[in-house]
Amino acid sequence: MDRNLALVLGGGGAAGNAWEIGVVAGLAEAGFDLTREADLMIGTSAGATSAAQLRSGVPVSDLLASALAPPPSQASSPTPAAGETRPPALPLPEIVARMRAISEAAASADDIARGMGEFGLAADAVIGAGAALRRATVAARFTGDDWPDRPTMITAVDAHTGEFTVFDGTDDTGLVDAVTASCALPGLVPTHVIGGRHYIDGGVRSSENADLAAGYDVVVILAPLSGRPEDADPGRGFEGLRRSRAWGTELSGQVDALREAGSRVELVVPDASARAAMGANMMNPAARAPAARAGYDQGRREATRFRPACP
Repeated sequence: MDRNLALVLGGGGAAGNAWEIGVVAGLAEAGFDLTREADLMIGTSAGATSAAQLRSGVPVSDLLASALAPPPSQASSPTPAAGETRPPALPLPEIVARMRAISEAAASADDIARGMGEFGLAADAVIGAGAALRRATVAARFTGDDWPDRPTMITAVDAHTGEFTVFDGTDDTGLVDAVTASCALPGLVPTHVIGGRHYIDGGVRSSENADLAAGYDVVVILAPLSGRPEDADPGRGFEGLRRSRAWGTELSGQVDALREAGSRVELVVPDASARAAMGANMMNPAARAPAARAGYDQGRREATRFRPACP
């Protein structure tokens, strides 16, 4: 297997996914096509969706066009179960408060992972009825359940133990289940069951998990959640979740370790225009189109520093 270039796609809600698609499309337009050049793709949370989409064989220009389209109407969304008008949900302030309490009580990243797993399992008593609808929503984003024919890693965390898990198509886990697990943010959506085990968002361990790219000559990291101002309002929407999670493994340490081991690392974070387009609530589907457009523009501007990285 070639180990020339790894593409790491971090979490960041609907806006983060759209921004990543936009950046890749912009880079491709400028002559650096990561869908072709990446020997490995690593996806976490929204980045897992991006990885599956970018590995699907669908032209990135078509993926961009989809991201730029208006959000689907409720009529075109997966049908809820009989008598269910919308998926059950916990109040966002309650989710943020619980995540903050878990982070403050933790003495290590492992403590956070276990605490978040416990929270996810407990929250299933309220929101677990929406699990089937959640999987259907994820499945609607792809053309099938088959794993790509090129190396792809999708991250998740075992809710029972807090153990970090990487799905890569080498077992019986389908792509849709792997991505659904990686996007299962505790309290917000149900845990996802695979083989009798419940899984939660891979971002509980790290929003990028870039250390999985160790050994690759060039590592390109798209990190929607990095580069945001420190004074961003921690009580608003996704920003409240992001700041309360105390993300386990910090990206800066991962980047330093990769560089010390000899990898060339190119880190792309949203610029000021992209941050404004994403807004504070990065889970808002209405943020997809402006985030994708801003990502595309940023990708075209960033292209000059990537051309020398092309093997």
